[in-house]
Amino acid sequence: MFNINVNAHTPIYKQLISEIERKIDNGELREGDCLPSMSELSTMLDISKETVKKVYSILRERGLVESLHGKGFFVTQWRESRRLRIFVLFDKLSQYKQVLYDAFAERIGDRAEMTMYIYNQDISTFEEFIDNALDRYDYYIVTPHLPLDPVMQARALKALKRIPNRKLIMLDHWMRSLQGHYGAVYQDMANDIYGGLSEALNDLRKYDKLHVVTLSNSLYGSLITAGVERFSTDKNIDVEFHYEINAEMLKKGGVYLLLNGQLGFGLVEIARYAKASGLAIGSDIGIISYNDSYLSEVILGGLTTVSTDFAQMGKLAAEMVISRNLEKIKCDFRITRRNTF
Repeated sequence: MFNINVNAHTPIYKQLISEIERKIDNGELREGDCLPSMSELSTMLDISKETVKKVYSILRERGLVESLHGKGFFVTQWRESRRLRIFVLFDKLSQYKQVLYDAFAERIGDRAEMTMYIYNQDISTFEEFIDNALDRYDYYIVTPHLPLDPVMQARALKALKRIPNRKLIMLDHWMRSLQGHYGAVYQDMANDIYGGLSEALNDLRKYDKLHVVTLSNSLYGSLITAGVERFSTDKNIDVEFHYEINAEMLKKGGVYLLLNGQLGFGLVEIARYAKASGLAIGSDIGIISYNDSYLSEVILGGLTTVSTDFAQMGKLAAEMVISRNLEKIKCDFRITRRNTF
């Protein structure tokens, strides 16, 4: 009835908890089903009664199992009987991550209680938070944004493998090297930027040059710039890449695509230099920022953005939790036209 591997690195009690949760999840065990007694399960699996007692105690705390005096242990009502416990692990709490989180929380409503951690794109913190959270939550919502070098990616993959597939939902970045039936709501950066700029092709042709402003150490700068380069070649748009801001790069007739945040690198400097040079943003020069947020509507009278739909991302993740149907879904990506372009 239950499969455990005494030679595995995972403790037996954790294996057994996962087995019972999996069977409840997929309907093999239903509300009211009687579980083996502690003595029966101990004999069946050749494990100690103390181990079985620990398993049933943890399952009772999670609201999955109840004991009736003199009758044994029974499966309680599953999703409807209690609030889900959801672990949220974000790389950072930016403006657009706030949009994502708010949309997720609104759709989930009172079905769940959420605990959020921020690992600041540090692999050691990422590993520590995941290890400490194992076996404590019903779902794990993770944005795995870490340096793309092989060592970091291998460590991230190893950490994510510790989370049962049926409980994992990756957001924003899909680590395709992870096998299994987990959830992912993601963006495809190289192809997304190509499509977003293509939407604005006619207006881009009104400018002399597309200037792309990015940090050299940007996590996904290489992916996005590859998409821009392909767009530039296919559509015959003159493009120049900048890794620092100065007054000389700001020229009338240029449109500036900022890849590293709205209130961070680039935007304030460009706005300041434009004002000093008497260049009107939205006519003499254009500005497009990567990633939309609540503030985009008011920055510079309305900031044009190319962005994944982070509200959609949050809602889709919540729908997976509610339906218990994990899928891989690419999020919509679009340009939102405002005053700056």
